[in-house]
Amino acid sequence: MSLFTRSRQQSDTTEGGAEPDDDAPAREGTGEQAGPGTGERAEPEKPETEPDTSPDAARPGWFGWRRRWPRTARGVTVGASVLAGALVLFALLVPNRTEKIEFASFVRVPAEGVLLAGLLLALPPKPRRIMAVVSGLALGLLTVLKFVDMGFYQVLARPFDLVLDWILLDDATDFLRESFGRTGQVLAVIAVVVLFVAVLVLTTLAVVRLTNLMVRHRPVAARTTLILGTAWITCMTLGLQIGTVPIATKGNAEFLGNRVEQVRAGLRDTRIFQKQAAVDAFAKTPPDQLLTGLRGKDVLFTFIESYGRVAIDDPAMAEQTDAALKEGTGRLKAAGFASRSGWLRSPVTGAGSWLAHSTFLSGLWIKNQQRYRSLTTSDRMTLTKYFGKTGAWRTVGVVPGVRRAWPEGKFFGLDHIYDSEHLGYHGPYFSWTPVPDQFSMEAFQRLEHGRKDREPIMAEIILASSHNPWSPIARMIDWEDLGDGSVFHRIKKEGTDPAEVWKDPEKVRAEYRKAIEYSLRSLTEWVERYGDEDTVLVFLGDHQPVPTVLAGDTGKDVPISIVAKDPKVLDRVADWGWSDGLKPAPDAPRWGMDKFRDRFMTAYGPQG
Repeated sequence: MSLFTRSRQQSDTTEGGAEPDDDAPAREGTGEQAGPGTGERAEPEKPETEPDTSPDAARPGWFGWRRRWPRTARGVTVGASVLAGALVLFALLVPNRTEKIEFASFVRVPAEGVLLAGLLLALPPKPRRIMAVVSGLALGLLTVLKFVDMGFYQVLARPFDLVLDWILLDDATDFLRESFGRTGQVLAVIAVVVLFVAVLVLTTLAVVRLTNLMVRHRPVAARTTLILGTAWITCMTLGLQIGTVPIATKGNAEFLGNRVEQVRAGLRDTRIFQKQAAVDAFAKTPPDQLLTGLRGKDVLFTFIESYGRVAIDDPAMAEQTDAALKEGTGRLKAAGFASRSGWLRSPVTGAGSWLAHSTFLSGLWIKNQQRYRSLTTSDRMTLTKYFGKTGAWRTVGVVPGVRRAWPEGKFFGLDHIYDSEHLGYHGPYFSWTPVPDQFSMEAFQRLEHGRKDREPIMAEIILASSHNPWSPIARMIDWEDLGDGSVFHRIKKEGTDPAEVWKDPEKVRAEYRKAIEYSLRSLTEWVERYGDEDTVLVFLGDHQPVPTVLAGDTGKDVPISIVAKDPKVLDRVADWGWSDGLKPAPDAPRWGMDKFRDRFMTAYGPQG
């Protein structure tokens, strides 16, 4: 083999393999002799047809494959470097919301990438290696956080809270188990863990590889970094864009800055909430002057899960929902009941029902888990507590969505709580929903409302059939056929498969609408069947559904209605300006959900 041929082969091998850092000292004391002007070992020539069987042949690459196939090795090396660059660029530029992902998002110049490249080129070898690893891990964590944000925006229409939202991850796994079974839950959790580890490892390896590449080609890397930095300043100064996307971005710095401010705001919010919770207009009102306008009445506060304004306003759902509301209004009117409706603004969207329930009952804006914990460990009086304080009502809760210990239930002042295990239901779950709404209402009739010689009842009832994922859903049957709920085994088999439904957003929206209609019919038929002169029903949605159903709607409004047979009950809220019937007009009054408690207690107090 000629010296020229040997030099070419060595050059290919060097370019295709992992080169040492160019700042590392040259090897000494190896006993190798260099050829003149080549920097290579001088070896005796061998015939070109003779295979290289020396021990060195096995050293480069795995099992010496880099030496045997130098061009392939070079291609693999170049490909790996390109993939590493693409991964780092993706991590730097990917938005944290799926609707913002577009081609223009990935042809921007990230300020953080330019600064990191300059810093890595300037550092000495050892600090540079440490900085490359730390930067890769940080970039991986940042990417994971963006992915988590995407999920939260899809479900809650907001980003993940680094302080308060960890408890929701446990709720998410429970939701997966109840919706898709234990196997689906385990597979989903494994996939998430594998993805998390893979992102951290791959981003770290990618940054390290690119760092080594820049050091081996320092002049080119330095010029490229300088050019990109100049381009970033120019594009930022001139405000250049691709469509609506700026070419120069500092999105990651802003992203992290927003998270720091989020944590700081959470700490400040604790003090603000404590001041708000200390104010209660009815704290000193004597019990005999509370809720005097409802004495002797059975008062039911009923939440319909995910019943949001979108079900009424969205053109794809409006016709069917309107028909269900008109039918319910007509049936109630025929039974002697009148109704009024308006709008409330919920503190949450997509999920977090307990935050909406506690906002409605406490008169405080419970927008996060921190406020919820502060509320439920305080002595704040809720609407349900005030009913109990009068001594004129037995207070009960029908909460089929509760399947384990619920210590917060004591805070709401309920004399008795019926969870999913105590309603006498022996039918199947409908995905997340443990008990169909029609059965829940019938169980309330059997266990409480239908009892003879009882005192007036104030009930908090949660209807869960309209809870995500809305597949499969129950359907109305004859009330006499409900029995112990076993009939729902057959009905569930007739339903849809959530895995199939969620492949198509339009199918999701259609099933959501059907679930809302089922909940409305369960409630209105119960009032028609069992209501009397002393029945007062207040029902509302707790929050809007997930963004998949909202299709771009960013509102947080939910409908609320009051139904009663006694005209004096509705006369007390005549000045609220609510619409007649179960459907609120588009311009009906819109209050924050936290305002309802005090307005309700004022309307039904001695001066109401």
